[in-house]
Amino acid sequence: MHFSIPDTADILDPKGSSYTVFNIHINGVYHCSVRYRQFNDFYTQLKKEFGASILPSFPPKKLLPLTPSQLDERRFELERFIQQVSQISTIANSPTFNGFLLNAQQESQHERPEDVSLDVYLANGHKITVKIQSTDQTEDVLEAVASHIELSDQFVYYFGLFLVCKDSASDCSIVRKLQDFESPFISLKSALGAGTHWIVLRKTYWDSAYDEDLLDDRVSMNLLYVQAENDVDRSWVTVTKEQSNRLASLQQRGSKKEYLRFVRTLKYYGHIIFKPCMTDYPTPDTKVLIAAGNRELNFRLQLKEGEKEIGFKVTRMRCWRISSGAFEQNGSRDGGGRLELAFEYLMAKNKLQWITLFSTQAILMSMCLQGMVDELIMKKEGRRFKRPQDRGKSSGKSGSLVRLPSSPTEVFYRYFKLLP
Repeated sequence: MHFSIPDTADILDPKGSSYTVFNIHINGVYHCSVRYRQFNDFYTQLKKEFGASILPSFPPKKLLPLTPSQLDERRFELERFIQQVSQISTIANSPTFNGFLLNAQQESQHERPEDVSLDVYLANGHKITVKIQSTDQTEDVLEAVASHIELSDQFVYYFGLFLVCKDSASDCSIVRKLQDFESPFISLKSALGAGTHWIVLRKTYWDSAYDEDLLDDRVSMNLLYVQAENDVDRSWVTVTKEQSNRLASLQQRGSKKEYLRFVRTLKYYGHIIFKPCMTDYPTPDTKVLIAAGNRELNFRLQLKEGEKEIGFKVTRMRCWRISSGAFEQNGSRDGGGRLELAFEYLMAKNKLQWITLFSTQAILMSMCLQGMVDELIMKKEGRRFKRPQDRGKSSGKSGSLVRLPSSPTEVFYRYFKLLP
């Protein structure tokens, strides 16, 4: 997760007194506003539960009101604290951590628990309406959807809930995967203020070999089928005319399982395709189309001599970082709020090179990298997807990534287990 506290706000309470809140953003999206005393209570709770020795430093209380510079210093220290705490697996996977963020979201949005209906969509637009509490966390809602469509408990966590936004009259894009420290109902309501959004059920794994686990179950196979159809329709999967005709024939015959086995052999199946962006590879200001999947970031570079394709394997990335500075192009500052994703890549033996992408979807790209690496580690350690009955149990595994201390505008991600 990418945590940041970019700013603060002054709030008036009902009695007219003013206090300061720190605005927490997660994966580039506003999540909640938290007072220092709430942070301090959270820190105290963590000390009791996990011990002080495991925790990073926490900014101390001040007796006198803070000056603007002291307030900014506290903001930075709290940002660093939440970033570092999120990398301690026993804490990040705990009810205490998720509960702190979930409760803070509810309080910030002034949301009281109440019975509501929530619409969740399949990739083909089919709507599933579930009855939930407005404050239910993501896993609760996912399990409610799975129960509604009679998806086997064995396969529930092969899927996830994703926030999707409408880009144009005919296209949409994935914003992010919803996490367990948030309420999908609240997150959707908040996102609707910035345009048309909805929640979609999609598979959450990267290795298409996992498809085989789902093909003999009617419900899970149908979920895979409608997603595969949608990915083909929106050209996320590359098909020739001959391949398209074969897929159409399989559709007409209702041969869903055969359709899925054939579509798995096609280029970019199981990938997420991002909006066109810019890179400094092989030269500055190169236009590129990025696809994440098959254990790599795939670059389709738009060069003077034509399109060139190259794949950067996650197993050869030593680390990556996200920077929040705006992207400069042709000497001018871009006001679009683009982010930078840079990764250090093992190009050849003893030759590492930094490659940078400039994209509004940099954080989503980073989360895709993290998901692919974590899945590789899960397979390497012989672990399986969790099931509803496993909730509350923690393996103590942090996956593969260790987040390093960051500057106010930069977060590093590094892993050590896979790089040769």
